[in-house]
Amino acid sequence: MISGQSVLTSGNRGGPRQPQVTVTQDYQACIPLTRILGEGDILLLLTPVVTPLEQNGCDPFEPFGRALATRHPWIRHVPYIAQNGITNTHTGFIRRAKAIIFIISGPPHPRQEPQVEIAEVARTVGDGKPHIIIACGNVHDCDLVDSDFSTIVQLTGYSPMDLRAAAAVLFGESTGTSASGVKVQELIMAPKHWPPEEWDGRDVSPVFDLWNNCLPDQFHLQKFPLQNLLQRDGYAMHFVVRLPDTREIIGFCATYTTFVDKAGERLIGSLAMIIVKSPYRRRGVGRSLYEHALGRLKRIRGVDRLKLGSTYPRLLSGIPAGFSSEDWFKRRGWPMDRLGPGRGQYICDWLLKIEDWPDGGFSIVPPGMVFRQATFDDFESVSKFIERETARKDYTGWYDQYMNLAHDGRLNDIVLGLDQSQIVAAALVYTTHDGSPLSLDLPWARTIGNDVGGVTCICIADEDGAMTSSKDTIMIRLLDACISVLRDQGMQRVYLDAIKGGDEGFQSMESKVSKNGLGTVSSGSKYDQCAVRLLSKCTTHES
Repeated sequence: MISGQSVLTSGNRGGPRQPQVTVTQDYQACIPLTRILGEGDILLLLTPVVTPLEQNGCDPFEPFGRALATRHPWIRHVPYIAQNGITNTHTGFIRRAKAIIFIISGPPHPRQEPQVEIAEVARTVGDGKPHIIIACGNVHDCDLVDSDFSTIVQLTGYSPMDLRAAAAVLFGESTGTSASGVKVQELIMAPKHWPPEEWDGRDVSPVFDLWNNCLPDQFHLQKFPLQNLLQRDGYAMHFVVRLPDTREIIGFCATYTTFVDKAGERLIGSLAMIIVKSPYRRRGVGRSLYEHALGRLKRIRGVDRLKLGSTYPRLLSGIPAGFSSEDWFKRRGWPMDRLGPGRGQYICDWLLKIEDWPDGGFSIVPPGMVFRQATFDDFESVSKFIERETARKDYTGWYDQYMNLAHDGRLNDIVLGLDQSQIVAAALVYTTHDGSPLSLDLPWARTIGNDVGGVTCICIADEDGAMTSSKDTIMIRLLDACISVLRDQGMQRVYLDAIKGGDEGFQSMESKVSKNGLGTVSSGSKYDQCAVRLLSKCTTHES
């Protein structure tokens, strides 16, 4: 059952009913829309072609478009026909828009494509843009209960009165009260300071509930994996904000410190996560946690850099792409121009189906090259290679991951690429059920399924005169060797985390793999049947 806040808006008290607008969920934190819309930003309204409620023959959703336009002039209202779905015309508007409002007029018609499925196509085309579903009827009847849309608003119908009430709520102007008795004005009241407390970690349940209520389904975790990620003595420090009367946790902030390199003197402070319970957003809770956490990190001896997101343990690599929180951090001085390392570049997690990889792997290996699992005899050379390359490329925390496996006697979890007996590439493999410490630091493969193995910390030397093969060729052959190891362990899918380069990261791999004899590998974030599927995309930031 979807729970949320019902807002009874002011209307004609003498009429047959008052319009009721229910924000069932808003994981994107995009209501009111003034949080995400600036001057000139296009707000796209997609509405179904339906029979008019009145006899004038006009589009029944025109009053909604006009009501939105009085608050934000840059509205584009484009109807859709259920039989045709999302056309090229819609795609062009979606790509130009800053946010999309998609209207579902009611329950699915037996002879038409469900409007929920059309909404899913529109969201996919939007590629992470804020996407708001307006259901003109009960969310159960509209097939929205089991959907994973981040923001859903329920109306009692699509009369002009209902739609004008919805516009007022979307822009935070309603003066009514919610079903829980909380006044809407209090939900958007002026921010204040909330004194954060250090979280003792003894009871993870409130944080677990807050986590899964605040984040989209793709980032949900079970209680034990989340507890393991958070309870890291010595280099984890987390904070909460509580209501003064009930002591309920309404905000949480996770931070870590990680050694930058082997020397163990320099640290990077990670602001891994800030989450705030929906009714208390825009009231200063997040800002209070942010300022307190940054102050504490800066006072730790050895911390000379700060980043958003975390490396190991991995909560999220950065800010999920398309989240309105990116603008929030930008206003606080974090660079977002994507012009250099730590300035908002995309980093992605991918899922690859092993059955789409060629049986037996690649039969032809470039002359002079060998790809194999490491042995104890490789320990010293692996240590030197990883120390040199991770320092050169600024791969924070990677050296520790390699050495942890080596010291645990798990050198066969390290896959090497050697050119003329010299290590030129390395990667780590793991499964979720063999006791690897990597599966504890990287929980996301486990959330997908027990048949998923992981490949992480892919490190390839910069090309020089001593290398007989290109970096692209080495990357493909190294990945092939890792997949072969995981296939032998019974895995059917491979989770690749923190791959730099956004969607084009595997679009470029398509051409690389084709040259090596595999054919086409799609970067299909839209279709499950593709060999490689985009799971999540974040932006990375450092200061």
